[in-house]
Amino acid sequence: MAASPLNLKTPCHARCISLPSAPHPLIPEFNEHLKRLGASEPASSSISHKLNGLKDLHDCVDNLLLLPLTQQTLALHCDEKWVDELLDGSLRLLDVCGTAKDALLQTREHAHELQSSMRRRRGGESGISSEVVGYLTSRKKVKKAIHKALKDLKGMEKKCSFSPLNKDPETISMVSMLREVETVTLKVLESLLSSIAGETAQSKPSGWSLVSNLMRHKHIACEEATTIDLGEFEKVDSALFTLIVHKTKSNPMHIDIVQTELGKLEISIQDLEEGLEFLYRRSIKTRVSFLNILSQ
Repeated sequence: MAASPLNLKTPCHARCISLPSAPHPLIPEFNEHLKRLGASEPASSSISHKLNGLKDLHDCVDNLLLLPLTQQTLALHCDEKWVDELLDGSLRLLDVCGTAKDALLQTREHAHELQSSMRRRRGGESGISSEVVGYLTSRKKVKKAIHKALKDLKGMEKKCSFSPLNKDPETISMVSMLREVETVTLKVLESLLSSIAGETAQSKPSGWSLVSNLMRHKHIACEEATTIDLGEFEKVDSALFTLIVHKTKSNPMHIDIVQTELGKLEISIQDLEEGLEFLYRRSIKTRVSFLNILSQ
């Protein structure tokens, strides 16, 4: 997959798609959604927010695929290699969405089981070590699957065979638009996978110092309940690792902190799952529309 001129960290490089002469109203709408995603800095924009932005972008693309001009352009070039590459790209998006959905589901289920076990123990450490180890083991499997998926994506990157030579402006614009959608969606999904794997934190404090820090800030409420902390997965992993490694130092207060963080993690995961599910279904719809146009 060719590198896109759209860079999530440098919004000034975001490219807008334009059609010659009076463009359809959906074109400016598409460009606006693209600019918003490009202008979102990772430090200030949550993954959940970006998933919501992708909803708008993919809705716009679905509407664009209904335009006669779009359908005529794709049908006219249905036998060209770049069309197959676009189809492969739509399938790749579904695969990455599936990997992210599985990772979130497994983490949420094990987090819920661990939290339930801790509640039954009423804050005591005795007897929960096996549950904590079970959660950390499941997280290790999730991370392994994520690393494989990210590695596979890197291996799939290749130069696009599409050439603008001897192509009409409508075709050039349409191909650019569809490739931009694939690129920006993969960027967000890759960020999500890295976040789930606990690899987005700027610094990696030890589990013990992390729990101590959480205790100092125990009574500070979040300004926005729906904001996803990109380090939350790693935060829970580190806190649980502490309970296993530093058994002699742990106390009910630490257990309470872990329970609180597990609860926040579950809420965050549910929010991400909703955005992913919508994106997954929308990606299926887009692929079906694409296939229907090419089969006409």
